[in-house]
Amino acid sequence: MSTLSSTQPQAAITAVGHFLPERRLTNTDLEQMVETSDEWIQSRTGIKERRILDDDGKATAYMATQAAQELIDTHDIDPATIDIIIVATVTPDMLFPATACLVQDQIGARSAWGFDLSAACSGFLFALTNGASFIESGRAERVLVIGADTMSSITDYSDRSTCILFGDAAGAVLLEPSDTYGLQDAVHHADGTHSDLLKLPAGGSLRPASHETVDAGDHYLKQDGRPVFRHAVTGMSDVCTDIMERNDLSGNDVDYLVPHQANRRIIDATANRMGLSSDKVMMNIDRYGNTTAATVPLCLYDWQHELRPGHNLVLTTFGGGLTWGASYLTWAYDGSEYAD
Repeated sequence: MSTLSSTQPQAAITAVGHFLPERRLTNTDLEQMVETSDEWIQSRTGIKERRILDDDGKATAYMATQAAQELIDTHDIDPATIDIIIVATVTPDMLFPATACLVQDQIGARSAWGFDLSAACSGFLFALTNGASFIESGRAERVLVIGADTMSSITDYSDRSTCILFGDAAGAVLLEPSDTYGLQDAVHHADGTHSDLLKLPAGGSLRPASHETVDAGDHYLKQDGRPVFRHAVTGMSDVCTDIMERNDLSGNDVDYLVPHQANRRIIDATANRMGLSSDKVMMNIDRYGNTTAATVPLCLYDWQHELRPGHNLVLTTFGGGLTWGASYLTWAYDGSEYAD
């Protein structure tokens, strides 16, 4: 997208919500499951623990609904006034109906239509841009954007290269028109030539579930970690500096970097490239791990109490596809009113 014209309304984030399962899977727990150690995991990823949804009959739609309901309750939103629901996820409850439809039913948003968006760890950022386009065009007044993933459902807990990384969670934001604050610019990319580096091999129309695919473990995510790491460092750093240059921003102008929580080393490299000190970087990877589409809204929720109208935020992600991007937005409300 291009930067907005002066006549367009901006799409501002006016509320946030989140959901975290109660169960904590610590590095010590993983030491009992695979050949690894707390020191090894922390030194390479920054993760200490992650949350796991282990309630029978509950999955991504449940977590997304809980995050949305918290947003509705905390900010006194009438669900009937929500126009569109977009759920970013790679772990829907089922291929169809869309998770957004299940959430719409559970929160009572009877006037809303919705859809799911699949872009792996970049899903929330891409969904945010989609939601903003409906606000900017005047086609919607309230868009609920949710990032939610039950990564434990597609994680092989005998594969030490991937099981240490992922957790389950959901985060939600509400977009509304504003004359002053909101999404200013976004730069998004995709490169399918590297699609084999991070994927879920089976379960789609090419390789439907069968005894063969289940026995082969092809319904678990597969990642070639080293090249993904290299692409992520380059991609997130490049796109963040790109969006700063497009909007004439220096490190001093950015109040917070809101990065996808994949790996602490990737986050540090991105912040260094942008010229940001650590106090300007939102980071909760130590507590939650990589929750895929939920990482960015979880950061916004955790730092909400620090945010004030006009704060400049740069959001950035990198995920399977390969997909990556960055968004520049100005915060719209005083988050101190919602401090825990």
